[in-house]
Amino acid sequence: MCNNMFSVHQSERSVSARRTPADMADYKEAPLATRPKTLESAEYFNVSPDYRRAEEQRAALKARLKRQYQLQLNNPHRKELIEDPALTRWTYARTNNIYPNFRPTAKTSLLGGLFGVVPLFVLFCVLKTNRDNREQQIKDGTYSRPYKLSY
Repeated sequence: MCNNMFSVHQSERSVSARRTPADMADYKEAPLATRPKTLESAEYFNVSPDYRRAEEQRAALKARLKRQYQLQLNNPHRKELIEDPALTRWTYARTNNIYPNFRPTAKTSLLGGLFGVVPLFVLFCVLKTNRDNREQQIKDGTYSRPYKLSY
């Protein structure tokens, strides 16, 4: 029984591996999704030789860079850090290059003061008045301490 189930899964897998361009033409798109590039017959089958050559060159360059990086990464005698240009660009964009994403204007300054300085000032005023009221009640003798440390 277990062998039957395995053979059914194997046959399903072999059928899906033997798809023809006609099968791909029968693909029905989902209402909210676009057709995958691999199923778009105009993009997949009718490509100019120049475009194919350019794609192959890009794939070869990517494979060479990946191989070079993997060789550096897996070198057991490596003493220096590996310079990854993509990681360097990402780090630069996240740390040093914030000006294109933030411009100091009157609105941002007002919002910074409203959300940065005003809450601290309000908190200071609330705590100060609370402490002054408690000190006045202690002086008058009307304050009953909720937590007595000594009797």
